[in-house]
Amino acid sequence: MELPEGYRPEIIEGAIEVSPTRRYSHGQIVFMLRETLAEFLKDGDFAARNDTNVIHENRAWVPDLFVVAKDPERYVTDDGLGLTAAAVRVVFEVASPGKRSLDRDRVRKRREYARAGIPVYVIIDDYDGQGAVTLFSPAPAPTRPTGRTSTGSPTAPRSPFPRGPPRGW
Repeated sequence: MELPEGYRPEIIEGAIEVSPTRRYSHGQIVFMLRETLAEFLKDGDFAARNDTNVIHENRAWVPDLFVVAKDPERYVTDDGLGLTAAAVRVVFEVASPGKRSLDRDRVRKRREYARAGIPVYVIIDDYDGQGAVTLFSPAPAPTRPTGRTSTGSPTAPRSPFPRGPPRGW
Protein backbone atom coordinates (compact mmCIF):
# COMPACT_ATOMS: atom_id res chain seq x y z
CA MET A 1 0.00 0.00 0.00
CA GLU A 2 1.46 3.34 -1.01
CA LEU A 3 0.65 6.24 1.29
CA PRO A 4 0.47 9.92 0.48
CA GLU A 5 3.51 11.86 1.63
CA GLY A 6 3.30 12.84 5.27
CA TYR A 7 1.17 9.88 6.42
CA ARG A 8 2.11 6.81 8.47
CA PRO A 9 0.31 3.49 9.06
CA GLU A 10 -0.32 1.59 12.31
CA ILE A 11 -2.32 -1.56 13.00
CA ILE A 12 -4.68 -0.83 15.90
CA GLU A 13 -7.24 -3.40 17.02
CA GLY A 14 -6.77 -5.31 13.78
CA ALA A 15 -7.39 -2.36 11.45
CA ILE A 16 -4.89 -0.30 9.50
CA GLU A 17 -4.98 3.29 10.71
CA VAL A 18 -3.37 5.96 8.59
CA SER A 19 -2.44 9.16 10.39
CA PRO A 20 -0.99 12.44 9.15
CA THR A 21 2.33 13.52 10.55
CA ARG A 22 2.14 15.56 13.72
CA ARG A 23 1.66 19.27 14.32
CA TYR A 24 4.56 21.40 15.54
CA SER A 25 3.14 21.63 19.08
CA HIS A 26 2.83 17.84 19.18
CA GLY A 27 6.48 17.46 18.18
CA GLN A 28 7.56 20.04 20.75
CA ILE A 29 5.82 18.19 23.58
CA VAL A 30 7.45 14.92 22.52
CA PHE A 31 10.85 16.61 22.17
CA MET A 32 10.69 18.26 25.61
CA LEU A 33 9.49 15.04 27.26
CA ARG A 34 12.24 13.02 25.59
CA GLU A 35 14.89 15.51 26.71
CA THR A 36 13.58 15.40 30.28
CA LEU A 37 13.39 11.60 30.32
CA ALA A 38 16.89 11.29 28.82
CA GLU A 39 18.27 13.40 31.65
CA PHE A 40 16.32 11.46 34.27
CA LEU A 41 17.30 8.05 32.85
CA LYS A 42 20.92 8.82 31.91
CA ASP A 43 22.55 6.85 34.75
CA GLY A 44 20.10 3.94 34.66
CA ASP A 45 19.45 0.91 32.50
CA PHE A 46 16.63 2.44 30.45
CA ALA A 47 16.31 4.98 27.63
CA ALA A 48 13.57 6.99 25.95
CA ARG A 49 12.96 6.20 22.27
CA ASN A 50 10.62 7.22 19.50
CA ASP A 51 10.08 6.61 15.78
CA THR A 52 10.33 2.85 16.31
CA ASN A 53 7.70 0.20 15.64
CA VAL A 54 6.39 -1.63 18.70
CA ILE A 55 4.95 -5.01 17.69
CA HIS A 56 2.64 -7.46 19.46
CA GLU A 57 0.72 -10.36 17.87
CA ASN A 58 0.73 -9.01 14.31
CA ARG A 59 -0.14 -5.51 15.47
CA ALA A 60 2.21 -2.58 15.06
CA TRP A 61 2.24 0.84 16.69
CA VAL A 62 4.55 3.81 16.52
CA PRO A 63 4.24 5.44 19.95
CA ASP A 64 5.16 9.09 20.30
CA LEU A 65 7.67 8.10 22.97
CA PHE A 66 8.43 5.02 25.05
CA VAL A 67 10.93 3.71 27.57
CA VAL A 68 12.91 0.50 26.98
CA ALA A 69 16.18 -1.04 28.11
CA LYS A 70 19.19 0.93 26.84
CA ASP A 71 20.33 -2.25 25.12
CA PRO A 72 17.09 -3.61 23.54
CA GLU A 73 18.62 -5.85 20.84
CA ARG A 74 17.18 -9.04 22.37
CA TYR A 75 13.69 -7.57 21.80
CA VAL A 76 14.10 -6.86 18.08
CA THR A 77 11.49 -8.83 16.12
CA ASP A 78 12.71 -11.71 13.93
CA ASP A 79 11.95 -9.71 10.78
CA GLY A 80 13.77 -6.66 12.17
CA LEU A 81 10.74 -4.37 11.80
CA GLY A 82 10.71 -3.18 15.40
CA LEU A 83 10.76 -4.11 19.06
CA THR A 84 8.41 -6.53 20.76
CA ALA A 85 5.97 -4.99 23.23
CA ALA A 86 7.65 -7.04 25.99
CA ALA A 87 10.56 -4.57 25.84
CA VAL A 88 8.42 -1.54 26.58
CA ARG A 89 8.06 -0.27 30.16
CA VAL A 90 5.98 2.87 29.53
CA VAL A 91 4.36 4.49 26.48
CA PHE A 92 3.64 8.20 26.10
CA GLU A 93 1.14 9.43 23.53
CA VAL A 94 0.41 13.08 22.85
CA ALA A 95 -3.24 13.37 21.83
CA SER A 96 -3.97 14.82 18.41
CA PRO A 97 -7.00 16.98 17.58
CA GLY A 98 -10.13 15.59 15.97
CA LYS A 99 -12.66 13.08 17.22
CA ARG A 100 -11.13 10.13 15.37
CA SER A 101 -7.59 10.91 16.58
CA LEU A 102 -8.71 11.47 20.17
CA ASP A 103 -10.66 8.20 20.14
CA ARG A 104 -7.59 6.39 18.80
CA ASP A 105 -5.29 7.77 21.54
CA ARG A 106 -7.76 7.76 24.45
CA VAL A 107 -9.53 4.45 23.78
CA ARG A 108 -8.18 2.11 21.12
CA LYS A 109 -4.45 2.52 21.75
CA ARG A 110 -5.04 2.33 25.50
CA ARG A 111 -6.71 -1.06 25.06
CA GLU A 112 -4.02 -2.28 22.68
CA TYR A 113 -1.17 -1.34 25.02
CA ALA A 114 -2.96 -3.01 27.94
CA ARG A 115 -3.51 -6.22 25.92
CA ALA A 116 0.18 -6.22 25.02
CA GLY A 117 1.13 -6.09 28.70
CA ILE A 118 2.77 -2.67 28.57
CA PRO A 119 2.81 -1.68 32.26
CA VAL A 120 2.19 2.07 31.99
CA TYR A 121 0.44 4.26 29.40
CA VAL A 122 0.52 8.05 29.69
CA ILE A 123 -1.67 10.33 27.57
CA ILE A 124 -0.72 13.99 27.34
CA ASP A 125 -3.96 15.55 26.17
CA ASP A 126 -3.97 19.23 25.28
CA TYR A 127 -7.49 18.86 23.86
CA ASP A 128 -9.18 17.92 27.15
CA GLY A 129 -10.44 21.22 28.57
CA GLN A 130 -7.39 22.91 30.08
CA GLY A 131 -5.19 19.97 29.15
CA ALA A 132 -4.55 16.83 31.14
CA VAL A 133 -2.00 14.13 31.75
CA THR A 134 -3.56 10.72 32.41
CA LEU A 135 -1.63 7.69 33.61
CA PHE A 136 -2.95 4.16 33.08
CA SER A 137 -1.38 1.11 34.71
CA PRO A 138 -2.52 -2.49 35.24
CA ALA A 139 -3.84 -1.95 38.76
CA PRO A 140 -6.67 -1.55 39.48
CA ALA A 141 -7.73 -1.86 35.81
CA PRO A 142 -5.96 -0.92 32.56
CA THR A 143 -9.08 0.82 31.27
CA ARG A 144 -9.37 3.31 34.14
CA PRO A 145 -6.86 6.03 34.97
CA THR A 146 -4.47 5.40 37.82
CA GLY A 147 -3.73 9.11 38.04
CA ARG A 148 -4.87 12.25 36.27
CA THR A 149 -3.99 15.91 36.61
CA SER A 150 -4.73 19.10 34.74
CA THR A 151 -1.61 20.48 33.09
CA GLY A 152 -2.11 23.74 34.99
CA SER A 153 -2.64 22.06 38.35
CA PRO A 154 -0.04 22.70 41.08
CA THR A 155 -0.67 19.21 42.46
CA ALA A 156 -0.48 15.84 40.82
CA PRO A 157 -1.83 12.45 41.83
CA ARG A 158 0.43 10.06 43.71
CA SER A 159 2.93 8.65 41.26
CA PRO A 160 3.57 4.91 40.93
CA PHE A 161 7.22 5.73 40.22
CA PRO A 162 9.72 5.66 43.10
CA ARG A 163 11.55 8.81 44.09
CA GLY A 164 15.29 9.08 43.64
CA PRO A 165 17.60 7.96 40.84
CA PRO A 166 16.14 5.58 38.27
CA ARG A 167 16.89 1.95 39.09
CA GLY A 168 14.39 0.29 36.82
CA TRP A 169 10.71 0.18 36.13
